[in-house]
Amino acid sequence: MVAFHEAVGASLGVTAVDQRALAVIMGAGSVSAGELAREIGLTPGAVTGVVDRLVRAGLARREPDLEDRRRLVITAVPGAFGDTFAGLAKAMEELTDRYTPAEQAVIADWVANTIGVLREQTRILTEG
Repeated sequence: MVAFHEAVGASLGVTAVDQRALAVIMGAGSVSAGELAREIGLTPGAVTGVVDRLVRAGLARREPDLEDRRRLVITAVPGAFGDTFAGLAKAMEELTDRYTPAEQAVIADWVANTIGVLREQTRILTEG
């Protein structure tokens, strides 16, 4: 997984952390730097570097907040990932088709619970 994201990052000119930030931005529609920092567990200063790289790569932009013009939000450029994940999507669809719906449900449950465990363990480690 890490090697794949490193390869994606190299093709886009960003890091794996930048990709995570872009995914958060895309999921939210727009976020402030502070919100992004909290979501991905970085300091506001580190997030500035992340956003700078995303903007330079043409994947995100800083825009005025429509609700508070004194504030900037970060938005993703539409189609930011382009067809970067097209091969992965096709391969994953082919893999998924090998399993019955019941097997897919078990796999999905395991993945969801694994994510929950990882988030909780990450929280424990980061809170000391």
